[in-house]
Amino acid sequence: MYLFGKITVTAVIPEELSKLKDIAYNLWWSWNSDAIDLYREIDLALWEKLGKNPVRFLKEVSQKKLEAKVNDPDFMSRYRKVVEKYEAYMNETDTWFSRNFPDKKDHMVAYFSAEYGLNEVLPVYSGGLGVLSGDHCKSASDLGIPFTAIGLFYKQGYFHQHINADGWQETIFTDLNTSNLPIRPVLDQNGNKVTIEVELPGRIVFAKVWYVQIGRVKLYLMDTDHEHNNESDRALTARLYGGDQETRIQQEIFLGIGGSRVLDALGIKPTVYHMNEGHSAFLGLELIRKLVQEKNLPFNEAREVVTSSVVFTTHTPVPAGNDVFPLEMIDKYFSHYWPSLGISRHEFLDLGLKIGDHQNFNMTVLALNLSGQRNGVSELHGAVSRNIFKNVWPGIPEDEIPIGHITNGIHTLTWLSPTIKYLYDKYLDSDWYERLYDQSVWDKVDDIPAEELWKSHCVLKTKMIGYVREKLKEQRIANNESIEKIKEVDTLLDSNALTIGFARRFATYKRANLIFRDLARIQKILNDPERPVQIIFAGKAHPADAPAHEIIKHINDIAKQEGFYGKVVLVENYNMTLARNLVQGVDVWLNNPRRPLEASGTSGQKVCINGIINFSVLDGWWCEGYNGKNGWAIGDETFYDNEYHQDNADSESIYEILEKQIIPAFYERNEKGIPEKWVEIMKESIKSAASLFSTHRMVQDYTNMYYVPLMERVDRLTSNNFKLATDLSNWKKHISREWPQVDIIPDKQITQLNNKNFISGEAIPIYASVKLGNIEPSSVKVQICYGNVTNGNKIENPHIVDMQLEEKISDNTYSYSTNITLFEGGEYGYTFRVIPNHPDLINQFDLPLIRWAIQ
Repeated sequence: MYLFGKITVTAVIPEELSKLKDIAYNLWWSWNSDAIDLYREIDLALWEKLGKNPVRFLKEVSQKKLEAKVNDPDFMSRYRKVVEKYEAYMNETDTWFSRNFPDKKDHMVAYFSAEYGLNEVLPVYSGGLGVLSGDHCKSASDLGIPFTAIGLFYKQGYFHQHINADGWQETIFTDLNTSNLPIRPVLDQNGNKVTIEVELPGRIVFAKVWYVQIGRVKLYLMDTDHEHNNESDRALTARLYGGDQETRIQQEIFLGIGGSRVLDALGIKPTVYHMNEGHSAFLGLELIRKLVQEKNLPFNEAREVVTSSVVFTTHTPVPAGNDVFPLEMIDKYFSHYWPSLGISRHEFLDLGLKIGDHQNFNMTVLALNLSGQRNGVSELHGAVSRNIFKNVWPGIPEDEIPIGHITNGIHTLTWLSPTIKYLYDKYLDSDWYERLYDQSVWDKVDDIPAEELWKSHCVLKTKMIGYVREKLKEQRIANNESIEKIKEVDTLLDSNALTIGFARRFATYKRANLIFRDLARIQKILNDPERPVQIIFAGKAHPADAPAHEIIKHINDIAKQEGFYGKVVLVENYNMTLARNLVQGVDVWLNNPRRPLEASGTSGQKVCINGIINFSVLDGWWCEGYNGKNGWAIGDETFYDNEYHQDNADSESIYEILEKQIIPAFYERNEKGIPEKWVEIMKESIKSAASLFSTHRMVQDYTNMYYVPLMERVDRLTSNNFKLATDLSNWKKHISREWPQVDIIPDKQITQLNNKNFISGEAIPIYASVKLGNIEPSSVKVQICYGNVTNGNKIENPHIVDMQLEEKISDNTYSYSTNITLFEGGEYGYTFRVIPNHPDLINQFDLPLIRWAIQ
């Protein structure tokens, strides 16, 4: 029958259940399983059919079923408890932030990210970066941080992945129905939709603004599907990471510059801005422009204020993760813009040029240059980032480059199975969730009986396998496979077999197919009749990443081969629903990136809280998380120059550990069928990771280390009509102008040290004479750097000691001295350096100047 028209019928929610709608439009429900249970109980089949989307669910649920629940005393009792819990949460004033920083309640942190993984019903994320952003927002809400998030609304989201019958990834885009999503338009005081505008070459582009409520935090999303835009511009924000470089730069202009204008339109005045990855780096330029235009500050003074208010987090050491644009494209989009900053084209381009590359404008370099605090997302990633971007600070020792680290975490309740949460509620302290970051809370995991933990895990594993089978059936149906092939899915995967999970973006450096490097050996491991093993793969490849598509095809082909069929499965369309099932249900989480290219890798943290065990390369967070008892480490910390040799070594390590450690531990059972040794590792996995690798700890770190210190710094810089900003900017200009005159002068006392032996423990006097030109001694630090001498005649792990001013030798030359004491014999090297010094520098290389002694 042909469709003539459509009629939409929406159920009327009884007044007694009216709060279900409020909760549906607040992502708070997504990490509170008792709220989710209310919707599920009303109509479980509809809840599952509609993708567990409460907004759509309330539109389509039967009126009779709602009314039946009103007359169900048990349901209504639980409903009232959830409502009380929700309202208490939303109205809470005694939060971690308010208790620790009561004087900062009027400040605001604005967080900018290109993607947000909050829940699968709002698919405006692609992978780990987005999920991290979503988890960051949730913990900011839980902790009571004054926090606002900014992003783009992608009406087609990230693509839906289909793996066809030949094993190739196909990308499918569909428009999201905004009326079915937990988002609402932002309205002004007159009830009109808020719109912002951004200048692009030859035109003005408009964007309407939506908001998402995430507990106590709001996320604002810009959408260029606006009636005043041309057809091309209306599609500008349609897809995440879609289109060409023109699309990318336009999206990033909207994210940074447009995002700032959203805040202005809403009257939100942040003190601190947090740029999550370099996509939003144009934000710094817009903040400077506003100070230049509205406060009449010169560029350098405006930059001083802006850098003091900006935190920048870099997430990837992989070149493809750092956006670069050719200079002609920057000219095209910003030639009208830099005059409003009061600077020249040359000065503008210098902000984004990486030394050695004068053809491309690098967004990560721009972000580094316009931020006062910078960090990687694990300890190793911080070190790798200092190496990659050391030429932004030429002459500065690599280990002193001002890029720190705050290790990523995960939002515990978002990723914790309700089944395991039940055990925590039963055996941990009653307020365990309020004290996630307290290690003593997690030490009580030892009180959970091994039998209960194991049985709970087995229940989750069976549930996960059931879910995977359903997805495989859908896959085969879509590929028009035979009825026999579809029914066969019910026999795939064994809930009693050791099950390995590998699920993440299929970027090539993550080496998804590494375990198949020796096919004969892994086939033998999988097919041991007494100790079977199976592997579940999932993950999307970027549509433009052809080598990653080849990896998906390779794994799919292997899964069809004799000896692997039924032992290896590849599940399509990796998203948060599939991720949640896998991180709660597999036995082992495999992670084998090419070290050191994994910045953090939070999926491994998600499995820990569910008692799953990590089997990972010592990269990202696992370098800090692995303690020798809570999982297994693939390979070691060797750095390889040859990828072939690295892959050989790591794959050999995988097979060795599987054969000799993992498989025996899993299949060794006591008289009750419990793998006692395995359960001990499960407990250690929980205890060692739950407090350290939560976003509660992570957001506390950002607050303590960056947000609050920057709030205080901005207050100082902007008070008294920006006097301190002006003074500091003038001081920097003076030091920079005079710095070429600074010199360290060799003298006789230094030469004599080279010809004299000292005994262990003896105080060694050190002297240096320094020419400062027109710089006052109070504006510099003179330092000695000393340590063991390496074979390359370099100082290894140097100690740095400030020297004291002794006397003025001549008009602009000064004598400095100090004593050092060496307690171990050997040959030591030393050198001298001079660096700028000012009490208001944000770090010692805020002004990146350094003068070394030259022989």
